[in-house]
Amino acid sequence: MIETITHKDIVLAIIVYKNYHKDGISFITPNDYTLQLGYMHHPANHEIKPHMHLPVCRETIGTQEVLIIKEGSILIDFYSFEQEYLESRNLSKGDIILLINAGHGMTILEPTTMIEVKNGPYSPDEDKKKFEGKKI
Repeated sequence: MIETITHKDIVLAIIVYKNYHKDGISFITPNDYTLQLGYMHHPANHEIKPHMHLPVCRETIGTQEVLIIKEGSILIDFYSFEQEYLESRNLSKGDIILLINAGHGMTILEPTTMIEVKNGPYSPDEDKKKFEGKKI
């Protein structure tokens, strides 16, 4: 299953739950997203032709990030651009989330290992604004 979290017609996140399955290649994100999230499932002996990615100059605004839950579980909270709590989702081993817009916070529910992928370069002093999250 794929779930899209939105607020006021703005996509905040896309979750690809561990039970999602589709044959072949499908891209979950539109072509204009900073990070492209694709899903691939191929049979044995399928070949992907050798290729290179060309040095195309891209300009991005903001940071998008992907979290891959390898072990454990988290509760992820979504916030509006006005820092208002909106809703939460539980994610566990095998789930993947693309965080696209607005704010988020998380609580680690059990010992958890995650992989994070985000666009860079990262600037610690300019990339993040922390705020007090309050659940309703």
